[in-house]
Amino acid sequence: MIVIQNVGPGSPVRIRRRWVKRTLWGVLFGLMVLIYGSHAPLISLTKVDGQVPFNPSSCVVMIELSKLLISLATLVSTGGTSALHAVPPLVRVAPYAAPAMLYALNNNLVVLMQAYMDPSSYQVLSNLKIASTALLYSLCLGKRLRPSQWLAVGLLVGAGVCHSYSSLDRGDPERADAKEGLRLHITAWGLFLVLVYCCVSGLAAVYTEKVLKSQKLPLSLQNLYLYAFGVAINGLSSSFSFAAGEKSFLEGYSGVVWVIIAGQAANGLLMSVVLKHGSGITRLFVISCSMLVNALLSWAMLGLQLTPLFLLPISMIGLAAFMYYR
Repeated sequence: MIVIQNVGPGSPVRIRRRWVKRTLWGVLFGLMVLIYGSHAPLISLTKVDGQVPFNPSSCVVMIELSKLLISLATLVSTGGTSALHAVPPLVRVAPYAAPAMLYALNNNLVVLMQAYMDPSSYQVLSNLKIASTALLYSLCLGKRLRPSQWLAVGLLVGAGVCHSYSSLDRGDPERADAKEGLRLHITAWGLFLVLVYCCVSGLAAVYTEKVLKSQKLPLSLQNLYLYAFGVAINGLSSSFSFAAGEKSFLEGYSGVVWVIIAGQAANGLLMSVVLKHGSGITRLFVISCSMLVNALLSWAMLGLQLTPLFLLPISMIGLAAFMYYR
């Protein structure tokens, strides 16, 4: 006798599968938020006399190289090495060069902007990348957002601005005036660079999602293509910093630096899973929630003080999540 198992929409099997899927996505989201939010506090722990002791360019190359090696190991372990036996067609590989170039451009824009504005102004204005990503997501991928979802995106931007403002160093005004670098200032060129940075950041995320979803290839193989370009482009970029007489490749590396590299490599690979099987909007919620983790870790690890205003962005992010996913 053949027993047909009930697998209808309300069946125990379907309910269990949905529960397992939601649990896995919840764990993935939590890991990304923790890694993303711990990045800045960990960098602060590496500083010696207020300066980062390692070359940031070499750190980016090591992160890209780690992601490349992990992608290769995953491809081998899943039996996908047959894809490496022949040279892939250019039309398949070429699209993966664009995200690598966009991310490399953004890394350099972050450094360049510091000459035209103070760090606090950058911290506040960089939250505009949440809005630019959502706008490009809607325009380039044809994803229509409901008015309530646009309002949720606006709340995320507002939460970012509130969090950035609450974390500004508002110490003794006389001491701030004594140091020009601590004054709030931004030039017209700096504002233009911030807008370019936010647009490039959004475009990189949206374009990566489009490429990953448009090609029916194993994600590990797609990551292999993506991070091969990342290593090449960032390696070329870092060679100029070494030629300019900056720190050598592994100079100043410590255990914390290797933790940063491992964390950022894992975060990049997890984000590719989100872009391949989920939505780029999830990335915006990761960025927003990570600000809260950043603040809590800075309080616990670095002794920074939290203000009552810290509760406002928490409420705004919670409300945004409810409005977007309801």
